[in-house]
Amino acid sequence: MSTTHYLRERLAELRGPATSPRPLDARALAALAANPGCRRRALLDAAGIDKGAVAQVLGAPAPFGQSQFAFARGHAFEARVKAEECAELLRLLGAPEDSGALLPDLSAAGPEGRTARTRLALAEATSAGCWTLLDHPLLALDVAGSTAYLEPDAVAVAPDGSWTVVEVKSFPILDGGADSVKVGAAARQAAVYVLALERLAGQAETKDPVRVSHDVLLVCPKDFSNLPTAQFVDVRKQLSVTRRQLTRLTRIEEIAAELPDGTTFDLRWSEDGRTPTRPAAELAAAVETVPAAYSPECLAACELSFHCRDRSRACGSVESLGRGLRGELGTLTTVEAVLSAALGTDAAGAEADPAVAALRRAAVLRAEALTAGGAACH
Repeated sequence: MSTTHYLRERLAELRGPATSPRPLDARALAALAANPGCRRRALLDAAGIDKGAVAQVLGAPAPFGQSQFAFARGHAFEARVKAEECAELLRLLGAPEDSGALLPDLSAAGPEGRTARTRLALAEATSAGCWTLLDHPLLALDVAGSTAYLEPDAVAVAPDGSWTVVEVKSFPILDGGADSVKVGAAARQAAVYVLALERLAGQAETKDPVRVSHDVLLVCPKDFSNLPTAQFVDVRKQLSVTRRQLTRLTRIEEIAAELPDGTTFDLRWSEDGRTPTRPAAELAAAVETVPAAYSPECLAACELSFHCRDRSRACGSVESLGRGLRGELGTLTTVEAVLSAALGTDAAGAEADPAVAALRRAAVLRAEALTAGGAACH
């Protein structure tokens, strides 16, 4: 049995034989790249496990994801952008008026078939010498030994053969600017698509190297209307970070091999497929067999973040205070150890550890400030 086939079978066992896998999308990959040390997320995402349902069973659901209203609004806006054979999208890309574009059919059976059809369409478009728009192509990207299938909103192939990712978002561009947090999230997501395209371009059998643009076209509503406008966003920084972080991930088969025998994350859905019936204590024990790397940034990106935060706080871990602070504290890994170091009197300990010395100095300054403030009030 090949390694790939064995891993696929193992992940199916962890997910549950009757459970269909959830696809690993670009948003999840961007979040994983931002926290490559989290083995828990890496394994659950690779196995296609519904982390939101797991968090629900554990009693720590996170308010994560889009509302149905926002989801419908986003679909309606994207349909408008791509109406009339993508005439508006071509205008936003800078194509000459009435230039038109090829719109290849990308339908195929299964993800493998769709990725193969996308690969063929990109190869044909690169040498076509005219504009080609691929609507919701499917790209494959190997992540820590597991294949992720990614679906950008569109990929445009220019007459010179270059490839450009198009991201359609429903948040507005107001007076020429947009919410920096949302733009940053969109850029990180788009960087995953660019990375997948770069790897595909490296495999392309073309006469000249294929150029994948690092400028992603971000299409949003203009001001408070539903009229589309666009900006090119340079994602080279996000691409560099994503590429580096994904290479740091521990391979999925290594994580799975370290699990105790019999470990499963099967939620045991009810007959109607709507309600998980797995006991919370049993599922919690399974989840705890995989190490997590919680930080406050997880709250905006992971469905299990509230559960991991509760566990981190219960253990007194300094990770719950943020990665920056954790890095400055060195060997001090718990809040109790930090407080003991700050209030201790062992001068030798302060000399041996700069973090301890800084904590004690801060404690002295705080005491002096409180004393001075109390005297001033009297």
